[in-house]
Amino acid sequence: MESLPNLKNELKQEYETTKKFIDGFPDDKNEYSPHEKSMKMMPLATHIVEIFAWPAMILNTDGINFAEGDYQPTVLTSKQELQEKLENDYNAGIAALEQAEESALEPKWTMKNGDQVLAEWSKYGAIRHALDQITHHRAQLGVYYRLNDIPLPGSYGPSADAANF
Repeated sequence: MESLPNLKNELKQEYETTKKFIDGFPDDKNEYSPHEKSMKMMPLATHIVEIFAWPAMILNTDGINFAEGDYQPTVLTSKQELQEKLENDYNAGIAALEQAEESALEPKWTMKNGDQVLAEWSKYGAIRHALDQITHHRAQLGVYYRLNDIPLPGSYGPSADAANF
């Protein structure tokens, strides 16, 4: 079985679900956080949308080293910027998967902080992990929405607010 068609399909499905969440992003809650240790709402939403470009980064590198500044979080300030970033990053991620050969998923990809190895996967495993991160953080954003009475779209079925979507 080939993995690339499955990864492309899953990225597309996660994009479609995430787009509904981003389209419902509130204009006045960028700084909201349910706890002092929790991310603020805008950085959380930004992180979710930027993960859509990770397949391109993973396929084109051997890894990431946070201590070397390989990753700099994107800073956005509006729903429109989130929507644009989601479109651009999804297009980059899906294009990378469409151009890849199945064998490109086999090499190792490493996440480090200096000399400390935080995780190591095959490139396939790293992309799967990125897809899991989208789901995880989108659920987190859903809790933020619920705590602020922002209607939730369904993710893998209807939500309690499904009549609104």
